[in-house]
Amino acid sequence: MTRRSKKVVFWSLGVLVTGLAAAAGGLWYLMQQPFYRPGMVRAVVAAWPDTLPVARGAEASAPWTVAPGVRIHHFASGAGRNVLVIHGGPGIPFREPMAGLEPLTTRYRFHYYDQRGCGRSTRPLERPHGRSFYDRLRSVEGDLGLGAQIADIERIRRILGDRQLLLVGHSFGAFLAALYAAELPEHVAGLVLVAPAEVLVMPAPHGELFGSVRDLIPKTLRPEYEAFLKEYLDMGRLFELSDHEVSALNARFIRFYVAAARARGFHVEEGDAASDIGGFMVQAQYISMGRRHDYRRALRAAQTPALVIHGERDLQPEEASRDYVDALPQARLFVMRGSGHVPFADQPERFAEVVGQFLDEVSGPTGPR
Repeated sequence: MTRRSKKVVFWSLGVLVTGLAAAAGGLWYLMQQPFYRPGMVRAVVAAWPDTLPVARGAEASAPWTVAPGVRIHHFASGAGRNVLVIHGGPGIPFREPMAGLEPLTTRYRFHYYDQRGCGRSTRPLERPHGRSFYDRLRSVEGDLGLGAQIADIERIRRILGDRQLLLVGHSFGAFLAALYAAELPEHVAGLVLVAPAEVLVMPAPHGELFGSVRDLIPKTLRPEYEAFLKEYLDMGRLFELSDHEVSALNARFIRFYVAAARARGFHVEEGDAASDIGGFMVQAQYISMGRRHDYRRALRAAQTPALVIHGERDLQPEEASRDYVDALPQARLFVMRGSGHVPFADQPERFAEVVGQFLDEVSGPTGPR
């Protein structure tokens, strides 16, 4: 196959958790069981009044207010049926529309947003609070973890005014989209999961990205990589840092991922948006998932059509994407030959064709809202 060079800006990588969450056992060795359990968000949402949240409309340029003191930065592209795009990382928001979705903007309006704790959205936690390590752990997870992120999707649905959402999630964002569909399946019309993160089951059954990166990067870079991992997994030091300092630490992984991606034949640019990366919100996802979990059974509740897209040359294996297909009752897999972790940038025309056909199938111009 011809080696293809494709520029992919820093904010679109969305790969951190695929490798780092696989090391969650080392980072959070005290936490055997996950904090997040499927059904938790549904129980919370059931107690919300119908008017929650009182927020600006979908067309407003001002941030969405999803909770007291939490404002979500967003932008949109296109006109037509609303589609919510959920970025990966966790904590690496989009700064431009997906190239592979732009051909569809004549009939769909794609809404991009920065998840709480990253980008230009509110970062509600400057430093963990609490007397004990466990208290600080809970403060991070409660403010920024899976439950908070999934609940924000429901708040955004209400802001948009749609009875059912069309969701496009990339990498860890695909994982979030799948969990939302499992929590509130009646509010999802269709799912597009692009390179979904290999975190449905922990420990990861197909290996982990840390090892893949180590094997692919130049040998001269490996000592620095090993030193980074040692620093990153220093749990005692982590809670002594500020959110900004943790963000900078999370950003350092990108350099090694870029080197590994280039070794696979893809030219990836790091860009200059390091300040956008989430700080404690990234670690909050690891805490939420704990050391051991299996969310595959929960996804059976997501009785909605789903398209799972896997890039043939992704650093994570095809089996990781097939886990989502097997768990979701109405899912199908599409493998994009010659693409990596960002098929919407590697092959935008083909991506638009495949996604457009699926969205048209599940919605159409008069589909449910």
